[in-house]
Amino acid sequence: MPLQNRVDPFGVIHAVPERGLFMGNRGIIHDPETKTLLKKRWALQAWIICVCEFRDVRREPMGRNRNGGKAGWTELFFLDEVTALSAGHRPCFFCRRDRASDFVQRFGIAFGIAEPRAPQVDKRLHKERLASGGPAPVVSAEELAGLPDGAMVADGGNAYAMRGGKALRWSFAGYGDRVGDEPVAFGGFADRPIRLLTPTTTVSVLRQGYEPVWHASAEA
Repeated sequence: MPLQNRVDPFGVIHAVPERGLFMGNRGIIHDPETKTLLKKRWALQAWIICVCEFRDVRREPMGRNRNGGKAGWTELFFLDEVTALSAGHRPCFFCRRDRASDFVQRFGIAFGIAEPRAPQVDKRLHKERLASGGPAPVVSAEELAGLPDGAMVADGGNAYAMRGGKALRWSFAGYGDRVGDEPVAFGGFADRPIRLLTPTTTVSVLRQGYEPVWHASAEA
């Protein structure tokens, strides 16, 4: 049986076979004896996005990966960076330093902060993440066209990623149907509320030119 360690764009953690391109964590939120999640879904405000392979380090998912046989941080997995950003994570400064620095510098530009720091990003994101009680602002069908590539929205329980003027339907296996080819762009969303999943802070960073890594299915 797959472990409950795969994250969807809403920030909810599931047990599914697919793992995706990236790993990340929210601190220690599992029991290494049973390899199941604790009731809490985060242990700190720094939710990060890591690479799956780094310096030949080998970890046992939901195992005892800390010195002394203690539980280390809980390995979570994402389809791609777009998904992880939607869930409220940001790049890791340890295994993705260049990407993390780029993200934080663009955050500083977006909010007029001369010397931005990762904890400033984390504090803002923690108030905005859907999974930590943040809001999911409603956007109109007209506003969808103005969202930057990499922002994600929800139509009920379905998540979509904005890319090239279209909305790509998300699944754990990849992206599928495109919305945006109607005579009126995004007309299929016009009769119901659409929620913005990606935290507004991250949307601002995307507007400043941060380019997240996409799953290959987004190219289809």
